[in-house]
Amino acid sequence: MEVAMETVTVSPKYQVVIPRKVRLALGIRPGEKIQVLQYDNRIEYIPVKKMKTMRGFLKGINTRVARDKDRV
Repeated sequence: MEVAMETVTVSPKYQVVIPRKVRLALGIRPGEKIQVLQYDNRIEYIPVKKMKTMRGFLKGINTRVARDKDRV
């Protein structure tokens, strides 16, 4: 996973532009929703994806994990 570090400027209307490199990497399109979270002293932006587009994204995941006996 590549970490993109970009600097943006907050406009007088408190708006920011998501850098092109980040938009392309995450497939963010105009009109899409983004969740904004405050975590400690930072801001995190999380793209909201429709459930329909998420279908199959866990395909092939290993489900064999150690479980507590009461959780089997």
